[in-house]
Amino acid sequence: MFEKITPETAGLPSDNIRQFIDMLNNGGCVTHDILLMKGDKIFAEYYWKPFNKDFLHRQYSQTKSFVSIGIGLLIDDGKLSLDDTVISHFPEKIDREIPENLAKQTIRDMLTMCTCGAPQNYWFGSNDPDRTHQYINEAVADHTPGLRWTYDSAGSQVLSSLVEKLSGMPLLDFLKCRIFNKTGTFKTARILKCKNNDSWGDSAMLCTARDMASFGRFVMNYGKWNGEQLLSESYLREAVSPLVNNSESGFDTFFGQGYGYQIWCTYGGFAFVGMGDQLTVCIPDKDLIFVINSDNQGYPSSRSIIMSAFFEKIVNPMSDTPLPVSEQADIGELKLAGTKGKSFSPMMKSISNKIYICQDNRAGIEKFFFVFDEKGGEWHYTNAQGDKVLPFFWNENCFFKFPQDGYSTEHGGLKNNDGYRYNCATSAAWRNDRQMTLRCQIIDDYFGNFTARFGFNDKEADVTFSKCAEAFLDEYTGTISAKQTD
Repeated sequence: MFEKITPETAGLPSDNIRQFIDMLNNGGCVTHDILLMKGDKIFAEYYWKPFNKDFLHRQYSQTKSFVSIGIGLLIDDGKLSLDDTVISHFPEKIDREIPENLAKQTIRDMLTMCTCGAPQNYWFGSNDPDRTHQYINEAVADHTPGLRWTYDSAGSQVLSSLVEKLSGMPLLDFLKCRIFNKTGTFKTARILKCKNNDSWGDSAMLCTARDMASFGRFVMNYGKWNGEQLLSESYLREAVSPLVNNSESGFDTFFGQGYGYQIWCTYGGFAFVGMGDQLTVCIPDKDLIFVINSDNQGYPSSRSIIMSAFFEKIVNPMSDTPLPVSEQADIGELKLAGTKGKSFSPMMKSISNKIYICQDNRAGIEKFFFVFDEKGGEWHYTNAQGDKVLPFFWNENCFFKFPQDGYSTEHGGLKNNDGYRYNCATSAAWRNDRQMTLRCQIIDDYFGNFTARFGFNDKEADVTFSKCAEAFLDEYTGTISAKQTD
């Protein structure tokens, strides 16, 4: 597996790959890697520096599709059925009189996200470390299960806990034992944990792009690998089918074509989908698999840009037969996207090394100053944790450790006290002589980003923060008014 061939051998002109990548870059997408595979052969594989083929990328909600496979294996083993109620498997976690709607909610309802209403409290801030216990005892249960598709990430976590309970293994170990040891992939993969040590099954698989391609191939083979049926074909054919209507708006969208068992349907195929545009798209008629890892949190148009480019430049023009050999397109160097604009402003001279005292603000920043040079500079600031330094380059990224302490590491929702800091990338640019944008991207087991927009006059400064990250970077939100000291 993973033999490399040319795009022409796969039935596509090489220049289409260049055009596809240009559409992503020119569309403002923050791409980390792409992989395109025909059959089990790769015809395009690119990584935007500093990412590489060995990087274990957080897959966010693509993890849910792995949970679905775990459920399918348990059905094969006779340990559960789709019509079982979820609470029948967790009697030890019931601490209240179970609402009627929750009492009749089935495994099928949960796989298709037609649940009765999840808990309102986000688990990171809950005092209950057991997410399954929280779900059973706090689920709103305000409507009949099986009738309405509503995205229920907490329900997916309950299914993950069920896989672990009935298999007697952590989710990834179970999948390795039954599938991945035979596919030869996911050797370095891992899954982060919830507060109580359950695998974080709705969001926290970390693996390579090639791992995801092999997973797509396994599902597109309907559970068969090297002639051995590792998972029921009938289950997988159902799992990738549009079993329920998930078009909430009624618009004809790429991933509004129906929903199966923790798997999305798209035109001509199906997909696993993560929130920052971690996507694995499978088109069976073309024998085509597309993997992309990104962090486009906060950019609502990105998914449409990616999928439109994919169908326009890859799917639709792909021939069923190889094309004549041609000169391979020059893709050039690919680097993680940074802030674009000017690298100089006449304001820099009057701002550099000048301390700004901040009014009370949500971010808790007391004061700050800048140091500039030709390549970039440093933003020095003081918040509740003390003095911080955020270096940056003009128009491209500076890579270092993000200065904020205490964010989650192996266990989501728990602060780390071991001094670990996330890897990050920071860039800046002047949008005009008085306004500068600084953008920080977290590129670690957790992904997220924030943008700080600075405005200056002779003695005053204004800062506006916007952050896109799940349950961290809250210190980098809101607005600040500040005045320069004499």
